[in-house]
Amino acid sequence: MLEEASCRGPNRLAGAKSPYLLQHASNPVRWHPWGEDAFALARSEDKPIFLSIGYSTCHWCHVMERESFESEAVAAVLNRHFVSIKVDREERPDVDKVYMTAVQAMGVGGGWPLSVWLTPDLRPFYGGTYFPPEGRFGRMGFIDLLRRIAQLWREDRDRILASAADMAAQIKEIAEAAHPAPGVPGRSLVGQGVRAFKEEFDWGHGGFGSAPKFPRPVVLRLLLRHARAEDDREAREMVFKTLEAMACGGMYDQLGGGFARYAVDAEWLVPHFEKMLYDNAQLIDAYLDAIQAMDSGEDWDPARRELFAGVVEDTAGYVMREMTMPEGGFCAAEDADSEGREGAFYVWTEGQVRAVLPGADGDFAVAALGVSAAGNFFDHSAPEGVQPPGENVLRRAMSPAEAASASGIPASEAEATWTRIRERLLRARLGRPRPLRDDKVLTSWNGLMIGALARAGALFGREDWVGAARRAADFLRRHQFDEATGRLGHSWRQGSAEGPELLDDYAFLAKGLIALHDATFDAQWIGWATRLCEEIVARFGDAARGGFFMAGEGGDRSLPARMKEDYDGAEPSGNSVAAQALIAIGRRLGREDFEAAAGRVLSLYGGHMERLPQAVPNLLSALDQWHEAPARVVLCGDRGSESFRELERVARSAYWPDLVIVRGGPSGVVRDPSGGRPPMMPEAQLCCDGHCEAPVSDPRALAERLRRSHAQGRTMPGAGDPPSKD
Repeated sequence: MLEEASCRGPNRLAGAKSPYLLQHASNPVRWHPWGEDAFALARSEDKPIFLSIGYSTCHWCHVMERESFESEAVAAVLNRHFVSIKVDREERPDVDKVYMTAVQAMGVGGGWPLSVWLTPDLRPFYGGTYFPPEGRFGRMGFIDLLRRIAQLWREDRDRILASAADMAAQIKEIAEAAHPAPGVPGRSLVGQGVRAFKEEFDWGHGGFGSAPKFPRPVVLRLLLRHARAEDDREAREMVFKTLEAMACGGMYDQLGGGFARYAVDAEWLVPHFEKMLYDNAQLIDAYLDAIQAMDSGEDWDPARRELFAGVVEDTAGYVMREMTMPEGGFCAAEDADSEGREGAFYVWTEGQVRAVLPGADGDFAVAALGVSAAGNFFDHSAPEGVQPPGENVLRRAMSPAEAASASGIPASEAEATWTRIRERLLRARLGRPRPLRDDKVLTSWNGLMIGALARAGALFGREDWVGAARRAADFLRRHQFDEATGRLGHSWRQGSAEGPELLDDYAFLAKGLIALHDATFDAQWIGWATRLCEEIVARFGDAARGGFFMAGEGGDRSLPARMKEDYDGAEPSGNSVAAQALIAIGRRLGREDFEAAAGRVLSLYGGHMERLPQAVPNLLSALDQWHEAPARVVLCGDRGSESFRELERVARSAYWPDLVIVRGGPSGVVRDPSGGRPPMMPEAQLCCDGHCEAPVSDPRALAERLRRSHAQGRTMPGAGDPPSKD
């Protein structure tokens, strides 16, 4: 059969803002953006839709584009038999959720690129992920698959339509699968969930399961919450071991800071090199939790603490240096690929290292960073002959002291040498072609980073980090938020805000603003967070069943179902973060309506927390938060004084996930304990378990009270089983 000629010149993606769509704007495939124009064309021409979903820093998306979407032969088949639509999953997570659910229901593992075939009315009937151009890896070749589907559309359409109807029914059934329980589940579900994670823990390398290894900070943060409440040292060590293994592995950028998406092996050595804003924000928070837990408990380990603090500093530095836009927002991601292959920017041969660092410095670097002549990295997807032999992913193979001993450098010079060799290698690396940076500003991911940098800045005394969080919040308020209507935009790039109203944006930003308020004591941020929580309930709430929909009522009506998300994966779910924000604001401001809305989320997903705890760790953290007794430290006096700053430092150093630190007095958000008369010197007052202790001015006395409260436990009376009622 003769196929129609492929598209010449820019296709209909040329006017898009998304870097991912623009990557495909010159493909010979006649791509369309998601929208009614494409749907109408499919109906008028009676063609099925080929829907391809990915994102700009996705390695296998690049591979499929290179192999298939840039192919004239593949484009000819697509253009003749299909209406082809390209979607950036980061811009349209609501679209991605529907069709990822469909593909997983078909028994195909999810992932990107996501390839789905739809009827003209958008019902899916077949799908998968990456398809090679010709049959391999146990998959049918892409061009043969396209021709087979086109043939079935012509000759056996009833079969396709029956499959589409069945799949649409399955999507609706999945969307409505959760059923609310009579009340909020008891806190014992948290312990059950922790036991499930313990069964999957890899004591050899840290993390959970085998290869590939994903960081999943929400799991680590749940384990630390549980460890604090139950004095579970095993859970605490699971977290510390995992964070240490990640910090020493190749998934962590040993030169420039920041984490790649995940490791392809069980040892955290070889990553998929793309760096995502949401991973780095959540990992900053996880390392901060661990530092506070060490400082608050009996597991203080100076070497680990120094390592973890260095990770926070270098990761925050990476975000400030590479991921911050001049306007103030944070970029979405950096690519895995450069120079036509994965990891080229990051990997080193031994010869390259020694060319930058001759002599003893080179010996030190080779030992410290695990460099060998044979190499430890090979990109199986690279075109033949492109990758040179002997490339290494850098890792922390030895401590500076061990590397100094191995290279004949005096022990007294070990730390200085470690700093020097990394700086010189980093300067050399900056001369290489950089991977693509996806510079769109996503409100949800910015909310995560605002919270992480604000919290890190407050704990480390880094006003530049707090300032970056503040500038990002100001940027979102100027460019993404409509004060009059309460509408919050999803994506911004080059002066244009795009995308639907999404729960994640409101929830993640609300939680980030709470952290920004706590770092600055600036009431404007808690005010905006409160407004966002009001919009969450009004725009996304399901009054009949509880929980929150992914998209607002004014969202995309063309989709087969209106979905909710409870899965806490690479990103926490909008429902879990919304519940956390609503509980936090509700208790601070006495908003019982917020707490009730959060309770309906926990009631709706109680069954999931019981049966599938590995899927909902952040919901379990929200459940733990629900059952935690409210507690706060009120700081009074002149914040500019050394005494106040020392009291503040002690309060912030405590690992107490739901502890509220507020400033009292005329300029604060609460009335100070002295009845409005400023005390002669700064004071701190701890209030928990329904009573307030006498104010103290000695930081050591405050530290002792925090430690004592930590040891006594803080679970609310009646918070265990049986489940409480709303």
